[in-house]
Formats: sequence, C-alpha cells, structure tokens
Amino acid sequence: MTRRPAHAPTTGHDPATDRTRNTVNEEPDPLAPCPHCAGAYTYEMGALLVCPECGHEWAPSSVAPADEDGDGRVVKDAVGNVLADGDTVTVTRTLKVKGSPSGIKAGTKVRGIRLVDGADGHDIDCRIDGFGAMQLKSSVVKKA
Repeated sequence: MTRRPAHAPTTGHDPATDRTRNTVNEEPDPLAPCPHCAGAYTYEMGALLVCPECGHEWAPSSVAPADEDGDGRVVKDAVGNVLADGDTVTVTRTLKVKGSPSGIKAGTKVRGIRLVDGADGHDIDCRIDGFGAMQLKSSVVKKA
C-alpha cells in the first residue's frame, strides 16, 4: 500500500463539501416559536413541531390566527376558548386573595373582562363583586 503525501488532493466523495452542510451563507429556516409558551427552541419531530421547554406538540399549519387588533396576541382560557374584551368568564378553581379570608370561590362569574399585558402572566383585568378591581390569569377562567 502506498501512502500519499499530506499535500496531495483527495479524490472521491468528501463529506466536507456535501450539499447538506450549512455554510456561512446558508442558514436553516427558523422554526415558529411555541404557540403555548413562546419558546424559541422548537424542533421538528416527524410532521409535528415540538417545544422542549413546555412539551407542547403542534402541526405547523395549526397555529392560531392573530386577533383582530393586529398585535398578534391570542389569549385562551383554561379549556382553549379564545377570549376577547367584554366576555363573561367563570373562575374554575378557588383562588386565594391577599387580605381576604375567603378568597374567590370556584364558579364565580366575572362580567366585562379586559385583556391586558399584566405582570406574571395576569392577562385579564376585571372587577369582581365583593372584591373590586383585580387581575386574573387566563389559565384559571373558563368562557361562560
């Protein structure tokens, strides 16, 4: 067997020049962020997209459409119904409220909600009889 010098050109298939390899000018198409948690680290698994942060799986064509305001934000209740300003919702579980001995009981109806960008995921601004104005998370309400 003869040895070829290190400076001699190679012949045949070279994996370094394979067309599937990304180069500086060729970046892969970015995948859509997770519609559930907005995570950016989504990946493909068969025909589905998967979010490793929350475990949500979805078909790329099933992403929810943007709402009428045009800001691209869709707020859903605990069972997946899309919420809008002015809707009536029902609290799905008993909530503790600071300064109140009883809290908000499950089944309490809240009328005329307003969707906001609140702190810590509180995206509903409302007025509850007996408690006053407060913010709720959409994950603890159900559209009535």
